Amino acid sequence: MTQRTIPIQIDDPINARILAVSEDKIQGYQRDPLGEIAKQSGVDIDTVTDRLRAMLEAGTIRRIRQTLMATNLAPGALVAWKVPPEKLNSAFDYMSGEDPFSGHVVLRSTDKDTPGSQYKLWTTLKVPVGYSMDKHCAYLMSQTGAESYTLLPAKKLFALGVGHVRRRDLEPGARTDEPGRAMDVSVVELSDLQWRVLIVLKRDFAPDELTRDIWSGRASEAGVALEEFHRVAEGLNERRVIGRFSTFLEHVKKLKDGTTVTKYNALFHWAVPAGREMDAGLEVGRHHIMTHAYWREAGEEFNHVNIMGVAHGTDKQKVLAHKAAMDQHLAEAGIEVSYTNVFWGGRSEIKPSEISPGAYRDWCVSVGLDPGAMGD
Repeated sequence: MTQRTIPIQIDDPINARILAVSEDKIQGYQRDPLGEIAKQSGVDIDTVTDRLRAMLEAGTIRRIRQTLMATNLAPGALVAWKVPPEKLNSAFDYMSGEDPFSGHVVLRSTDKDTPGSQYKLWTTLKVPVGYSMDKHCAYLMSQTGAESYTLLPAKKLFALGVGHVRRRDLEPGARTDEPGRAMDVSVVELSDLQWRVLIVLKRDFAPDELTRDIWSGRASEAGVALEEFHRVAEGLNERRVIGRFSTFLEHVKKLKDGTTVTKYNALFHWAVPAGREMDAGLEVGRHHIMTHAYWREAGEEFNHVNIMGVAHGTDKQKVLAHKAAMDQHLAEAGIEVSYTNVFWGGRSEIKPSEISPGAYRDWCVSVGLDPGAMGD
């Protein structure tokens, strides 16, 4: 009997239906996230489970995990690094491979020499409460040969999602009928029990863990009964530290079938007048193409940019058309833009940042640092 081959391509019609939901539509903590994916996609649960397992094993999906609102669990920032050209790739390797607290690691370039274009390495950084982002960055400089860095913490979030599959065919200017919403950035304190649940909750799932009873093993690992695990996780969800249950696709790397999910990763910059940051962020954040949108103060070196956002696409001109539509929309909303730019992503490695204070202490010891010396 011939073994059934399960399609792993993202453009397979059934896989596309599943991924259109599973990338960023399963919000908060769900007791049965796979069942919820089946319900929203209209694909039966056995097929959903088989397809997700197959795509994960094949590398089409790079990870499946419960995301957290990490901005509410540990102080963080986007970090722009100035690195000598000959050390750029080795610095990338160190940030992506050796630092558990650096998440998105991307080499970026601009189409011409512009303010800030000498900053070619960009990372996200989370440093747990009680420790210093500046001291952490100083250590990373000593290990990589970076010349300087600029911390760009978010003051507000206006968009946070992925959904590459459902965004592939969006027309420039597609947006919600109403302005977006702003999300606060404020760190919450957690009990030891909440941290125990959170640490196992957020870890990537292996293919054989993808079952309807998906949380039983994690509850045992946390040392609590399943119902208690649900209770703690739902309490964390109410405190807005739980993100979404998500399947993450490769951004730029080629899949086994030779295709790519996206080709262009654009970081948009806008400088708007002081006092109009919230207005601009809400307008930018309502555009469906935006996977991330923030209010970040970049300062003089970046020509006083204060609104940033990320968009992905397979065609550079279409990505620029999305950007042009947003520029026009800001103008129509009466929001002056004194400067704008696009930083294009090249080599990239995307991984979740560690946010546990205990993990930070352990890391300090492992690299020969005194945890007390790394405090605020």
